[in-house]
Amino acid sequence: MSTKTDTPREPDAGAGNDLGTAGSQLSTAPQEDVTFPALGPIGWARWFWRQLTSMRVALLLLFLLSIGAIPGSLIPQTSIDPVKVDQFKADHSTLGGIYDKLGMFHVYSSVWFSAIYLLLFISLIGCIVPRSWQFVGQLRGRPPAAPRRLTRLPAYTTWRTDAAPEEVLGAAQRLMKKRRFRAHRTGTAVAAEKGYLREAGNLVFHVALIVMLVAFAVGSLWKSEGGKLVTEGDGFANSLTQFDDFKSGAFFDTDTMEPFGFTLNKFEATYERSGPQKGTPRTFRAHVTYYTGADGKEHRKAVEVNTPLDIAGSKVFLLSHGYAPEVTVKDGRGKVVYKGAVPFLPQDPKNLTSTGVVKVPGAQTKDGKRNQLGFQGFFVPTFGGKGSGSMFSQFPALDYPVLTLTAYHGDLGVDSGLPQSVYQLQKKYLKQYKVKGAPLAKMMLPGETMKLPNGDGSIQFTGIKNWASFKITHQPGNGLALTGAVAALLGLAGSLFIQRRRVWIRAEAGPDGVTVVEMAGLGRSESPRLPEELGDLAGALEPDAPLVPGAVAGPESDPQPEPAPGSGSEDPAEPTDSDGPAEPSEGARA
Repeated sequence: MSTKTDTPREPDAGAGNDLGTAGSQLSTAPQEDVTFPALGPIGWARWFWRQLTSMRVALLLLFLLSIGAIPGSLIPQTSIDPVKVDQFKADHSTLGGIYDKLGMFHVYSSVWFSAIYLLLFISLIGCIVPRSWQFVGQLRGRPPAAPRRLTRLPAYTTWRTDAAPEEVLGAAQRLMKKRRFRAHRTGTAVAAEKGYLREAGNLVFHVALIVMLVAFAVGSLWKSEGGKLVTEGDGFANSLTQFDDFKSGAFFDTDTMEPFGFTLNKFEATYERSGPQKGTPRTFRAHVTYYTGADGKEHRKAVEVNTPLDIAGSKVFLLSHGYAPEVTVKDGRGKVVYKGAVPFLPQDPKNLTSTGVVKVPGAQTKDGKRNQLGFQGFFVPTFGGKGSGSMFSQFPALDYPVLTLTAYHGDLGVDSGLPQSVYQLQKKYLKQYKVKGAPLAKMMLPGETMKLPNGDGSIQFTGIKNWASFKITHQPGNGLALTGAVAALLGLAGSLFIQRRRVWIRAEAGPDGVTVVEMAGLGRSESPRLPEELGDLAGALEPDAPLVPGAVAGPESDPQPEPAPGSGSEDPAEPTDSDGPAEPSEGARA
């Protein structure tokens, strides 16, 4: 038995004519028409559509989409943190203006990103639809007949046997079907093909990309997310008025918000006490009681940074933590006009030096006149400024809590109808309390009280509560995106690791009556596994077509020698199921 396993890169033109349809359509790539359409609206439209639906353009658009997503990760986005966007513009006035005009602060909703997204969507659909129909046609068809000269195929072997040609072909057909090849008889040869899952995987991969694009679009148009700061003992209900900030997609309907809620029972935090990681959180956990539906049963759960609460199709993420000093305010009449915990926002994320304000719009003087009170202060969980005259914390835990307040009175502006932040004090119509010409300010430990001048009242620092901020998100399409991602990986694996190949086995009686068996293979791409597989198939067929001792027929002793190229005496290829010659490169490299 003699075997040829060389894999030439570029078959010559004669080889292409000999292979015919045997070397064509090993992939679903559409054949390019090199004839340019006539200039005109229809011609240009056809040219543009062909370019847009080509795989090259689809890959280019996918690359541009990936590049376009980079600014969305590096530059602050209005949809995520508008405060950081404003700060960036303030710090970089020139660059901020340029970014604003280019839509860099809202990348994923910008015109240019949406254009790339839509073009990629159209391109993928235009690529997949014709390839799918072509693949279905290949599945319904049969492997093409054997070319005239099997010796020109990349993998080839031949031997002589005493078995009759019909017996050899019958055994070959049974063998190929046993090896899960699609096989059928064509004249004096058996044509077989295998590896259709390669093209199926390729199509699945591109369909999965469309599924992922649809999932991302659904998630963007119907999503909602908002933030809520909750103090220990307080709760949250999923309604629009409960959010501190809220944003949603274009098609989100607030009337469809699922009824659920939760209460923050306790916040637990511990920190590293020494070493280079001093102050690093070790425990960061919010204990909540949640319910679903108006009369839902209550459940308890601990929410951590990487363990969100999944409830009614939404996720509740734990974002940050801080402290809320508890104060009791009395006005000039001695009446308690405010009592509760006031969240202070950290200015130092590591040690939680925090600022906040206390607004008391219902206060009056001892004469019963309106006298709104405002207090602006600093809170430090572990006071480290003793002797320095400054307020700063040296550790995030409540080791030495101190509250400093500065008092104001007058008009807070809460009755003007204009919105204002609960964390800022509008001082336009306020006057600062003074004692002997100096502004009234006092550092207080828990339990201490600051009295206001003229008998206008007092404020007492009664205790400290923890607060936690949560992000509540509703993101539809996540399951669809996950399905598309898994399908894309499976399809890509199939298209990379499965080889589509064709095998032909010819058995004809020689001049001396001995049967000459030829076996050849052709793969879509060059692979050393094809000659190995061909050798394995030949070994499996040999018991039914035993080798005649001392008689070997190989490529070098082909009974039909090949004429020199261009001599004009090239024998025509035997009729096959093709109407025209195959593209040589399709058979060798498709």
